[in-house]
Amino acid sequence: MVVGQNGAHQQEESVYNLIPRVQVQAPKPPRYESKFKSTVRESFKDGKHEHRTMGYADEPVPDPQQFLKKKQNESKTMASSVAKETSSKRDSPQRKPPVPSIRDVPKMGTRTEKNFVQTNALDVVMTVPKKPERNVVDDRFGDKFPIDQSGLAPKYVFKKNFGEVPVYIKTRRDEMEKAKQEYQAYVSDYFRRGAMREMDDNERQTIIDGLKKQWEDVHHEYQTLSVIIDTIPKRQHKERLEHQMQLLEKDIDLLEKHQVIYIAD
Repeated sequence: MVVGQNGAHQQEESVYNLIPRVQVQAPKPPRYESKFKSTVRESFKDGKHEHRTMGYADEPVPDPQQFLKKKQNESKTMASSVAKETSSKRDSPQRKPPVPSIRDVPKMGTRTEKNFVQTNALDVVMTVPKKPERNVVDDRFGDKFPIDQSGLAPKYVFKKNFGEVPVYIKTRRDEMEKAKQEYQAYVSDYFRRGAMREMDDNERQTIIDGLKKQWEDVHHEYQTLSVIIDTIPKRQHKERLEHQMQLLEKDIDLLEKHQVIYIAD
């Protein structure tokens, strides 16, 4: 290819361009046909009628022996009309009574003994006046809302049972009192047998004081330990003192928490 000054492409002359070339067209592949073609066609035609919409291809000639007789189609026509009328009556809504005609004269001369003025006056006197709604205005534009349903007004404090102990708390209190009485009866039975005895206050206080004194001694020994614990015996001694103080604190807490303590002999 040679490009000229104006930018147009010019084809270079060649001997091979003078020989006409035969264009070879590739053969088309065979058309695909499914092997179920005949089966599908038969299943599609199955159950269909050829002359249902377009009529017969050849109109059949009526039989001369089966000629039309007198009043032969009246029974079919009457049956179809009765069925159509019945279905229309069933589907149509129930009709309202007709509008009275302009020539219909209403009943005249009927009078009543009721005194409407007196009845209205009694209704007004006996009517309970409507209570005004309790509303509250929350902005300068006058928008209001009912205060009773808003929760801003005290409502439950005016109930009859307000401030009283609930029933379930009374029931639970009675159950606890009953369980306590049963336990006291059980302990008294053991006292009679001599299997248990109750620790008096002086004995309990003496034990508490002794435990506290022992805790102070252990704590004093714990404070006298060296600051640097660099050997295994020192660490074991420190852990043993900490364990002793924890046990003493647990025993002191147990005795101070329970006022009544029973001892099994």
